[in-house]
Amino acid sequence: MTEQTSKIVLRVTGMTCASCAAVIEKGLAGLPGLHRVSVNVASEDVSVEYDPRQVDIKALVKAISDVGYGVNLEKVTFGVGGMTCASCVANVEKALAKAPGVISVSVNLASEKATVQYVRGETDMADFRSAVEAAGYSVTEEKQEEEKVEDDVLKVQKAKRRFILAIIPSGVAWTLMILSMAVAIPGYGIIIAVLGFPVVFLVGWPTHQATLRAIRGRRANMDVLISLGSVPPYFMGIGALIWGGPGFIEMAMGIVSFHLLGRFLETRAKGRASQAIKKLLQLGAKTARIVVDGQEKEIAIEEVRVGDIMVVRPGEKIPTDGVIVEGASAVDESMATGESMPVGKQTDDTVIGATINQQGLLKVRATKVGKDTFLSQVIRMVEECQGSKVPIQEFADRVTGYMVPGVLGVALLTLVVWLLFPDFFMRIITWGATFLPWVNPDLGTATLAIFASIAVLVISCPCALGLGTPTALMVGTGMGADKGVLFRRGDALQTMSDVHTIVFDKTGTITRGKPGVTDVFCNGRFDEQEIIHLAAGLEQGSEHPLGQAIVGEAMGRGIELVRVENFEAVAGKGIRGRVDGKDVLVGNQKLMLDFQVDFSEVKGRLGELEDEAKTAMLVAVDGRIAGVIAMADTLKDDSVQAIAELRKMGMETAMITGDNQRTAAAIARQVGIERVLAEVLPQDKAAEIRRLQDEVGVVAMVGDGINDAPALTQADVGIAIGTGTDIAIESSDITLVRGELSAVVTAVNLSRATFRKIKQNYFFAWLYNAVAIPMAVVGLLHPMVGMAAMTASSLNVVTNSLRLRKAKVDPSWQRR
Repeated sequence: MTEQTSKIVLRVTGMTCASCAAVIEKGLAGLPGLHRVSVNVASEDVSVEYDPRQVDIKALVKAISDVGYGVNLEKVTFGVGGMTCASCVANVEKALAKAPGVISVSVNLASEKATVQYVRGETDMADFRSAVEAAGYSVTEEKQEEEKVEDDVLKVQKAKRRFILAIIPSGVAWTLMILSMAVAIPGYGIIIAVLGFPVVFLVGWPTHQATLRAIRGRRANMDVLISLGSVPPYFMGIGALIWGGPGFIEMAMGIVSFHLLGRFLETRAKGRASQAIKKLLQLGAKTARIVVDGQEKEIAIEEVRVGDIMVVRPGEKIPTDGVIVEGASAVDESMATGESMPVGKQTDDTVIGATINQQGLLKVRATKVGKDTFLSQVIRMVEECQGSKVPIQEFADRVTGYMVPGVLGVALLTLVVWLLFPDFFMRIITWGATFLPWVNPDLGTATLAIFASIAVLVISCPCALGLGTPTALMVGTGMGADKGVLFRRGDALQTMSDVHTIVFDKTGTITRGKPGVTDVFCNGRFDEQEIIHLAAGLEQGSEHPLGQAIVGEAMGRGIELVRVENFEAVAGKGIRGRVDGKDVLVGNQKLMLDFQVDFSEVKGRLGELEDEAKTAMLVAVDGRIAGVIAMADTLKDDSVQAIAELRKMGMETAMITGDNQRTAAAIARQVGIERVLAEVLPQDKAAEIRRLQDEVGVVAMVGDGINDAPALTQADVGIAIGTGTDIAIESSDITLVRGELSAVVTAVNLSRATFRKIKQNYFFAWLYNAVAIPMAVVGLLHPMVGMAAMTASSLNVVTNSLRLRKAKVDPSWQRR
């Protein structure tokens, strides 16, 4: 066999030194068909020469990932037209997967989109378009967000119009059919044939077009089944009109009409399922008022540029993300965070586009525009999640890929078996006629055999299987976006439902991330106000976070700060100076010892504060101890309630922190966490998560998404807590816009509720097929009844997903 050689250059992430290159080369060495591997640490490239008949690009990427490094891949999402069922999804995925350099493909039937991950330089959009078109489908053009909403409306209107054009002549035909049972209707057969032609061949033409494309591509889908269930019966009816025999045209019309009814109802329901995206699209401001040469000018939102100064009056939407340069107000950020209470904003605070300015006049400098804004990020995340697949769906898609060819085989086998063993089936038909009005033993074996085989064709329902996950994902992720819970990947929904332990980072997650004054202890010489006045007066010259916390406490109490004299910082111990003519010391015990201040009377109090994980600052005035100010990184308002609720839901909780064991244990006791991982350096957090996974199984990690990025990636589900635009999207599977832990409870509840709906959808779809196909085979289901049942099955799956919107996903204390 002659040797073939292909060459590829992969951009690898995570390489830092020569040892990384050795690890990658060793990881690739085990693959067959490799001729040469060259790793360049400086450019972060891996050049590979290989035999494409023995190894493919996917295997190269997987080998690099398996040794702990990433490969920089491109991702593109585009619309696919012409898909009608789960078999179409499988066909498009197979076609795209054959393109060179494609690593993964995910096609979503409900949103009619394909997401392809590929190696840059190996393939491009032109290849994807060719692959999709060769499979008999089309690539739809990317449109503006408003046009996408309008497109959905047009799709519903078109589906409704097609159904009406089919049901009117069908209804007339069925009425005549019923009347013909009582009285003879002259030219009945010709009238039915004339009424049936536009229904089967004109209104039904798009379905037959899809069938022809599928046949040319040597693939089968739902359209093939509908065409086989309607076109041959029509011509058989014409034959019966010429040569005599039972007619099948009414049945053909019924199959097309019920099929179009199902398409209309599904299209409308899918539109309702994607309402969250449409709602987000409509939230954005359409215009902005900017300052140009000192004058206000109103422009379209698309014309706003970074650096523009926007004027926002009370009651108006903030046009785009920015920073306040003038003014103060309360801003309604509920569209971003789900929090109904307005948030106070002042100069230098960041604001989110599409939020509503409620009170004062604001001047805002634009910092992000277009697709970089927070709202655009949210829309992109929701769309990406809706386009991804959960593991349970991948199994269902593999099955449905074989379902339509299998149904064709069963239909053919049904016809043959009926003709070979008519007596056996006639006994079943005779029995069924006693309680099923549509079963008629007098039709004859050949007619009943045709009815049975057509019923098998039209009753099979890969549509319901194909819609089971996407519609539930659409509703679930949309609900999450409304509540400030952003799912980045669909499989996080399934994994979240299996989580055993949730690990919380301490600083900025359980606590606020900045110290605050918790206790002020006085020994009688001064009261609380005086101690805060003196300490804050001294600390206003300090930049230390603890000093700023004391200054903040004074301002909160309305205490006026006076000028400090002779200020001096004593490294590692504290500060000294004169305030109101008094010599003041604020610092730790070492500072007091240096200045020979006796603090024995407060030593007991100091020990108590340390046991409570608080930092104690001693205050001395004119050489004598005056009191103690205690500070701590205070708990967020809902930390205790959220962790208690997670434990009620059956989850174990743990805390990971770099603090010492004593401090960490004190915080854990306050919030009700039993497992504490203390004194863990940031670079070791991922290893701790890995050890916990080995011990308990599936683990979720909640952190700030920046310092905790490696641990978030290592966890089975990474949950990043952020606020507004400060979101670390790339390192997490789920991002919580709000900083509160109650959003974690919402995420867990929503994940469980969504995955429960997905499982219900698959149960209903499989149950329907398991019951309906055997009934059709033995002749107990008329094709028209089967078509109606198939429509009902698909609609049931979609409406069941829509019922998810009624699920109670908020924490219990917020529902009271």
